[in-house]
Amino acid sequence: MHIHGLIEDSATLANLCARLAQQPFVTVDTEFMRENTYWPELCLIQIADTNEAAAIDPMADGLDMTPLLDLLVNNEDVLKVFHAGGQDIEIVYNLTGTTPHPLFDTQVAAMALGQGEQIGYSNLVETYLGITVDKGARFTDWSRRPLDKRQIDYAIADVTHLSAIFPKMLERLRKTGRGAWLDEEMERIADPENYRNDPEKAWQRIRVSSRKAEVLGRLKALAAWREGEAQGKNLPRGRIVKDETIADLAANPPRKQADLTRVRGLSASWGGNDIGGRLMAALDDAGPMPQDEMPARDDRKLPLGKEGALVADLLKLLLKIRARDINVAARLLARSDDLEALASGQREGLAILSGWRFEQFGRDALALVEGQLGFTVRNGKLKMTRTEEPG
Repeated sequence: MHIHGLIEDSATLANLCARLAQQPFVTVDTEFMRENTYWPELCLIQIADTNEAAAIDPMADGLDMTPLLDLLVNNEDVLKVFHAGGQDIEIVYNLTGTTPHPLFDTQVAAMALGQGEQIGYSNLVETYLGITVDKGARFTDWSRRPLDKRQIDYAIADVTHLSAIFPKMLERLRKTGRGAWLDEEMERIADPENYRNDPEKAWQRIRVSSRKAEVLGRLKALAAWREGEAQGKNLPRGRIVKDETIADLAANPPRKQADLTRVRGLSASWGGNDIGGRLMAALDDAGPMPQDEMPARDDRKLPLGKEGALVADLLKLLLKIRARDINVAARLLARSDDLEALASGQREGLAILSGWRFEQFGRDALALVEGQLGFTVRNGKLKMTRTEEPG
């Protein structure tokens, strides 16, 4: 494989992208800093196919990133391969307003191959290539220039290893017939809505126990205000106000700005400074949350009762057995919320009752709650056994 030097000029990048656009897949990774900012600061992009690999410096003066971004988000003929790519995809979304597509995430694929629920990149490389990854540059400040050869080599290795792993993983998926299982998961990962930072929806990230329209209206207004402050100052949300303080202010709103001096989580200066004034203005403008925006009651979150909880526990046991028997990560088969919903009597809108999940697990799960399936121990191994045939 040909390894390019650090790409810092537009012509070299355009030529690279023109060649990569002819390949069936590319592997992609990024290096970024976000500890002290709202927006992740993109510091390096690595990309490879089976023939060549390069690191691209997005911080280089005058670099036109258009050919690379077009390859990632507009070329439907090239599969983009990531490992645990959520944050990489978020960065591309911030730059383009959309996400790489089509895409493939090797961490998710590993779940379908029974290699754990969140296998790390180093373990994946060890499993498929027998190579121990050098982690020496893992905590590099990628924003500092110049980058030395060791840093660049470390970064490029992420995509060169991945370009060797992906075909091996794809072959295993074909042999097991599980490739189709991943289509739904990959489309979910690629959904741009997962990466949109809409201030009007920021309140949904904050836990609050109240369902009163007045409280939720204040929560929405405060969360949107904080999002605007964080975006404008390019600071993490928690540096403006922490979630628990936002929730407390929504439930117990101060009557006047001076009262902010007594709010836990705010400094006393907020009682008279500009940011405190903007917080109070957001509270003053907040009305009750409209009925059509109120969060729907989720029956799956309602208490199951003692018997329902026991049924849910049996379903979790069944899930472990089934995941073991077919060698797949339990988390890919079913989530706890779905199991509890099934135990409570819900039958509509559950992922485990449709598609491949129903065939592999949901049918047996339904049989268990309807009394047609039980457990037995044979030769010291826990097995499922049918107690009666479906009606």
